[in-house]
Amino acid sequence: MIVRADRLQHISSAVFYELEAVKQELTQRGIPVTDLGIGSPDMPPVAHVQQAFSQALSQRGVYGYPTTQGTASFKEAASHFVSARYGVSLDPAHEILTLMGAQDGLAHLALALVNPGDIVLIPDPGYPIYEVSVHLAGGIPYHLPLLAERGYLPDFEAVPHDVLRRSRMMILNYPGNPVTAIPPQDFFTTVIDVARRHEIAVVHDAAYIELVFDGARSPSFLATPGATDVGIELHSLSKTFNFAGPRLAFAAGNRDILSALQTLKSNIDYGVFRAAQAAGETALNGAEETIVAMRQQYASRRDIFISTLAESGWHVDPPAATMFVWAPIPGDRDSRLFARRLLENTGVACVPGIGFGAHGEGFVRFALVHPAGVLQDAARRIGHFFTTMH
Repeated sequence: MIVRADRLQHISSAVFYELEAVKQELTQRGIPVTDLGIGSPDMPPVAHVQQAFSQALSQRGVYGYPTTQGTASFKEAASHFVSARYGVSLDPAHEILTLMGAQDGLAHLALALVNPGDIVLIPDPGYPIYEVSVHLAGGIPYHLPLLAERGYLPDFEAVPHDVLRRSRMMILNYPGNPVTAIPPQDFFTTVIDVARRHEIAVVHDAAYIELVFDGARSPSFLATPGATDVGIELHSLSKTFNFAGPRLAFAAGNRDILSALQTLKSNIDYGVFRAAQAAGETALNGAEETIVAMRQQYASRRDIFISTLAESGWHVDPPAATMFVWAPIPGDRDSRLFARRLLENTGVACVPGIGFGAHGEGFVRFALVHPAGVLQDAARRIGHFFTTMH
């Protein structure tokens, strides 16, 4: 008999497995499923990025082992990107680290920084890898409730002093997944003050920082004075440039944190495929036009999805950022049961809020990863289901 390691006891995807089983059952019965659950971009990278990827595939040495540090040219492009967009000057050699997607960094940072028994502050609701990574490292996750009445910002004054004293890392995510809030700039000043006083390493997951709408801007943690003294920021090319499949991101900021992460990863993998880095370099160097078009596309999708839901009486505040709609379930229903019944009755899949933590209960997350016409049709089906509930 093969016995699983004890550490896997803290890792459960039961919510997601349950919905996946329903999706497969519907598909086998010939019922089409519109999947608004997984946040995987449906659009390809722009043509010149695809061309750069294609050309790099024929370059000499591209199929050899890369390096965990990342190519110098990609890191220079990442440094220029951060400087141009957030006004932050970084040393590409020591303050930029190439990653196989942001989840790569998020999954391994706790192993590099946290000892068994150390506490890690994580948002609730929050992306599941935050808590999973802490358990894998033997750490103890401490949930920071993100509540509407506080603008979805954590209340550090409510955290017991003993918890702060034992905390070694803090993970934040703005604009967030699933909570799509944009923080005020002075929020990160508070974060840095807390981190300094309690010697906590800050990890800001900025995967959606460029996916903002209606003229909004989301502040960069790195742009806050003192940020690089205490933490790093993760930037993903998956969402910003529709470059999800090749797995490419970078971490930027505190060199000691990046050095620890690189030391760990140098014993785990050999880095990112050079062709992906070459294409990513092209994407970063031509960012502005791509980002403007991406924002317009998702804003259009958001507007048609939200307005169509409203026609049935389900009024949801339009998100100011991200590719997600974080929707409170009318009547404060069980999110897991609601998502299952929605899928069974409409063929539209979403993610129940409980899958993101206890404070996600009462919500569901829809991903805007289909063309506007498909989203409108899905919203109509959801609306019909909504009206039959009342």
